Amino acid sequence: MSTILVTGGTGFIGQALVRHLADAGHRVRILIRPSSSSPNLPISLPVEVAISGLNDPRSLRAAMVGVDVVYHLAGAEWRGVYASLMEIDIQGTQNVVAAAADARVNHLFFVSHLGADRASAYPVLKAKAIAEEYIRRSGIDFTIMRTAIVYGNNDGFTTGLAKLIASIPRFFFVPGDGETLLQPLWVEDLATCLVWALDDPRTSNQLYEIGGPEFLTFNQVIQILIDTLDVQRRLVHLRQPYLRALTVFLENLFPATPISVYWLDYLATNRASNLDTIPRFFNLMPSRLSQRLAYLSGRDWRREMWRAAFQRRRS
Repeated sequence: MSTILVTGGTGFIGQALVRHLADAGHRVRILIRPSSSSPNLPISLPVEVAISGLNDPRSLRAAMVGVDVVYHLAGAEWRGVYASLMEIDIQGTQNVVAAAADARVNHLFFVSHLGADRASAYPVLKAKAIAEEYIRRSGIDFTIMRTAIVYGNNDGFTTGLAKLIASIPRFFFVPGDGETLLQPLWVEDLATCLVWALDDPRTSNQLYEIGGPEFLTFNQVIQILIDTLDVQRRLVHLRQPYLRALTVFLENLFPATPISVYWLDYLATNRASNLDTIPRFFNLMPSRLSQRLAYLSGRDWRREMWRAAFQRRRS
């Protein structure tokens, strides 16, 4: 039985992936960074824990002992203006790759973003492309998944938007004209693809660009969420520079605000791939956005947003 190390295993995508791996009978080891707070470890799952920061080469090498496969999910963009992409996404990936090579890991999976490009004007997409290059040059068999925006319970996309929609009465600010194309991918479908790829030798040394089964404009996504929450909101379109300035202000005032400057970068241009990639390569028909939003119902999103904002501000 393979031992699999997951970086970012306590995050949104990582939690789904760890559950799928454990259900498939794999031995899972989660890498968690040293912290004074309790890690968000999975409940009732037989997982191992290794403690190391991504920039601690010695601890990383110890965490890799006996590991056959690495899923590298850790990233910094969720921290918004406080993120250190150079430290986590670039140098951290370089250290993970070096430790994996030293440990003779057989396969390394990496979750990237659609649009990753070293020449990109957007920092997250540039950082992801540089990380991809380290992985391709590592000499380790790899599989890179460039994903569309991923959603699900406790995500940073639909739940963040739900908090904003519920907290701002009567209207909702939309960046630009709101016609940016998205291809929302359900987190459970992504986790399924990542696990199935583990047993498919055809995925070795391949890069896949994947997304959900439909193209939606951001305006359409917001309207689907408004309908799900059963509220009335008017969409107000605001130029990107103004909304960016407002977002930076809110992030500094309330660090737990559910929107970040990197989130706005993701909405700046179309983020879509071929619709048939997942059915063709993974024999799976991904879910439509409107089919998987039941988790948004029955919760006081306004209260959750402001409670989190003030708790983070006091901490």
